[in-house]
Amino acid sequence: MAARAYWQGQIRLALVSIPVEVYSATKSGASISFRQIHEPSGKRINYEKVVQGIGPVDRDDIVKGYEISKGNYVLLDEDEIEAVKIESKKTLELVQFVDANDIDVFYFEKPYYVVPADDLANEAFIVLREALKQAKKVAIGQLALRGREYLVSLKPCGKGIVMETLRYEDEVRAAQEYFKDIPDEKPAKEMLGLAKTLIDKKTAPFDAGEYHDRYVEALHSLIEKKAKAKGKKVLEDVEEPETGRGSNVIDLMAALKRSVGDDKKPAAKKAPAKKAPAKKAAPAKAKKSA
Repeated sequence: MAARAYWQGQIRLALVSIPVEVYSATKSGASISFRQIHEPSGKRINYEKVVQGIGPVDRDDIVKGYEISKGNYVLLDEDEIEAVKIESKKTLELVQFVDANDIDVFYFEKPYYVVPADDLANEAFIVLREALKQAKKVAIGQLALRGREYLVSLKPCGKGIVMETLRYEDEVRAAQEYFKDIPDEKPAKEMLGLAKTLIDKKTAPFDAGEYHDRYVEALHSLIEKKAKAKGKKVLEDVEEPETGRGSNVIDLMAALKRSVGDDKKPAAKKAPAKKAPAKKAAPAKAKKSA
């Protein structure tokens, strides 16, 4: 593979070990990064490490510190930090299996592709993948990497397996803190029905290729035009979709009806075509007298 493996080791399930390689499933190519430039000279701005009241300092004089109270720090040497780092044993042991829906979405952090390390690992890898698929379960384990320990999940994905790093519980804010002021009430049945109809109308298989970051595309376009303009200012107006805000239930109901098309007026019935007047019968010819 062209990409460099993020991690190489083995997945262990009881007495079964599966040599695997792990690759990052995401890339940052879509983002645009800017540098701070000194406009008169056109040169990039550099930053110096400074101490208030002292000025610039040598890199060798810099250590890491943890603030235990305002302005008070516990200083730690690199050797002390290295001593507590967890040694990578190159083994991801699967310790639990859960239903996929048991893990709230905000625990998932970053996805990785897991593949067999060699042909000899294919059989055991496929057995694990298919067992997870048929059981409809997600495997949970902990992975030591670069000095720290990550909580991860494994689930089947096509012919392979996807590993996702998970946030620990103390890294996630409690939802109740934000949701507590939302009223505990049921919506009107008619509005709920309209909303469900709208959802049904717009339901389709997810295709990530149909979506694009319009801001990044606009920046690329602006940079190209700016380069051709040779320093001249280029300003473009970007059209924003209209956002109508209703202030009451009547507005919401009307908006829902318009969304699903329920408020369209029925087509006017056509008036029946007028019948053409009947033609008058031609007068009978008089018989000649004998």
